[in-house]
Amino acid sequence: MYEWIKALHVIAVISWMAGMLYLPRLFVYHCEAEIGSKQSETFKVMERRLLKAIINPAMIVTWLAGLYLAWSGGFFASHWLHVKLALVLALSAVHGFFSRWVKDFAADRRPHTQKFYRIINEVPTVLMIFIVIMVIVKPF
Repeated sequence: MYEWIKALHVIAVISWMAGMLYLPRLFVYHCEAEIGSKQSETFKVMERRLLKAIINPAMIVTWLAGLYLAWSGGFFASHWLHVKLALVLALSAVHGFFSRWVKDFAADRRPHTQKFYRIINEVPTVLMIFIVIMVIVKPF
């Protein structure tokens, strides 16, 4: 059963990361669209659906499967897992910010610039790199 849960975890992580990398790009393009335009309304639908149908469920499955794997594998005493969990918590916080910004765009509020969203788009990538290193290399 462990291998099946691990496969589910990897699938969920891939789905979560795909969404976390795509959503800020939508924000960049949404900033360019005129408020109230057909294009802006389309981005609202795309952002909401991506968040609700892919990113949120994938994050939940990632957490549940990952915690099961850590528990059943006896990894909770491992230092690499502590670092990984801290990084996944940070990624979850970024997810929370993205959720907030989807709501802001839905209400035609644009608190940040295109440049901000272009920069923030790199944060999930950096976190993912360090998370993968923790899991594969286990440096601690």
